[in-house]
Amino acid sequence: MHGLVNRSIQCFLRDTYGAALWAAVAAEAGLEAQGFEAMMTYDDALTDAVIDAAAQRLAKPREALLEDLGIYLVGREPLRRLLRFGGLDYADFLQSLAELPDRVRLAVPDVDMPDLSVIATGPGRFTLLCRGGHPGYAAVFAGILRAMADDFGALALIEAGAAQGMADSVTIELLEAQFATGRRFDLARPGRA
Repeated sequence: MHGLVNRSIQCFLRDTYGAALWAAVAAEAGLEAQGFEAMMTYDDALTDAVIDAAAQRLAKPREALLEDLGIYLVGREPLRRLLRFGGLDYADFLQSLAELPDRVRLAVPDVDMPDLSVIATGPGRFTLLCRGGHPGYAAVFAGILRAMADDFGALALIEAGAAQGMADSVTIELLEAQFATGRRFDLARPGRA
């Protein structure tokens, strides 16, 4: 697993649950307390050990922890900006998700992203399929989709679903595209010309 992914997990655990929890999880997973180096690659088993240790210590299901990670990631401005380039509204954003792995690989070529595809299954209903990549990406994307619905001001029901063939799935039901005022988004960062 790429160090950026692992470092994101580390920052999520430390920022959300505190340095003491992170230190305990790192020790249990056999990792030094300073954690992951962003530009290195680590064995997937180490990533799994960190996630499993955190889920056990927090008494949370693994999928719930990964969904919380997805919500946390959208709160990080660089990722939020990358995602907001996907469309003017939430429905456009959903349709652009298939392009996301290529956009991520432009920035970090060796990140192991799943292939994503979005299927419209009815009016306001979509299924996101995550093929390949590490198990758990569907739960992370469920969190990302929840946070982005809020960011766009949309009201949506989102649920990480069962595997469909060789893909994990997330179902999205867009109840109201303009439910609330979305967060402000400008192409240029405030204060920059």
